[in-house]
Amino acid sequence: WVNLFPSSQRSISSTDLNNAEATMEYSFVRSLDKLLNQQVKAIAYAVGNGEPTGDEITDLRQTVASAEYRMLPFDLTKFPYVPKEANVLLVVKPSTEFTEAEKLKIDQYVMNGGKVLMFIDNLFAEQDSLTIKSQLVAYDRNLNLGDLLFNYGVRINADLVMDLQCDFLPFAVGGTAEAPQYEFLKWNYFPLFETPNNHQINKNLGLVAGRYVNSIDTVEAENIRKTYLLQSSSNSRSISTPALISPNENRNTAEDALFKRNGIPVAVLLEGAFSSLYKNRIGRAQQDSLAQAGGFKEQSDKNGKLIVVSDGDMVLNDVSAKQGPLQMGMNLYTAGSKYQAPVANGNFLLNCLEYLTSKETIISTRNKEIVLRLLNTKKVEAEKSKWQLINIALPIVLVILFGIIYQRLRRYRFAS
Repeated sequence: WVNLFPSSQRSISSTDLNNAEATMEYSFVRSLDKLLNQQVKAIAYAVGNGEPTGDEITDLRQTVASAEYRMLPFDLTKFPYVPKEANVLLVVKPSTEFTEAEKLKIDQYVMNGGKVLMFIDNLFAEQDSLTIKSQLVAYDRNLNLGDLLFNYGVRINADLVMDLQCDFLPFAVGGTAEAPQYEFLKWNYFPLFETPNNHQINKNLGLVAGRYVNSIDTVEAENIRKTYLLQSSSNSRSISTPALISPNENRNTAEDALFKRNGIPVAVLLEGAFSSLYKNRIGRAQQDSLAQAGGFKEQSDKNGKLIVVSDGDMVLNDVSAKQGPLQMGMNLYTAGSKYQAPVANGNFLLNCLEYLTSKETIISTRNKEIVLRLLNTKKVEAEKSKWQLINIALPIVLVILFGIIYQRLRRYRFAS
């Protein structure tokens, strides 16, 4: 079956209609392709470097499975290479340092045509820490991925993005220690990112929620095309580390004048012919370990693809004591309240996987701009009664008038 309107919201806006219309062709083509090509695509979920494996990836598993992908854990620390049968290597929020041997496996997977999707937290800054302490200091995780990503053309900065377009958290604003009074206030470290609508991945996509996100820069890399996929709003800023984070920041009015930056990038797509970081650096022992995978390669083909997102929490879910695991991107504190923000984290993840694994002809059908010519709502409201009268009463009057004229003509005809 084909879902032509993928939304569970009761109210439908003109934007929702535009998005549904624009993706209709893509939905049909994608469904037909699945019927003709029923091979299940495999995703290798990297473990071994502190990646989450518990309840926080419940929705990640379900979202991936709903799109008919098969996701299996892959331990980079134990296997000599990433198998070519894996369509995508998914790296989500690692917390421990990558060794050179592990980076070589990722590098050679890319050189052999593998696609990589990374959600990386460059800094340690966890919301749980603020529930225990009154403040925290964000510091570098020392993942040792900087040189690998830099070689491919991207750099994750050691900073935090703050945005006035953000999610809410409850803060104690009064009361006593025994009975504090809470109020929902904006928390600038939980940005709601906009999409530039410049690519098939982010076309017709809503807001994407992030938490303690780093900014991204691109650097010069030969034969590599870079496309920003997510960015901050026009009222944002970034602060460098070491950064002191405290709930006290929200007890006073935010200094909006500081939020002057526009479009800070936090996700980037890299495409092209990648060069190996380990070119002219690999030893004999490392070459032997890669022999089973076809040997060491210095460069990938021109169809290499890599997506880097500077937020590891973007595809993780909160866990509620009552409801269990929530949807990815949904805020535990605002879920079910008027402050809950509609987010498209799951759709962003699926669009990334779709682009990395699908045929170019299929994914290109997403890249369409269709504008529905909707009625002027103000004019409709002002002239509502007039048009109701014209559309309901006028046809009845015309039928009656026609009947009277017909009867008169009939009588005149037979009388004569």
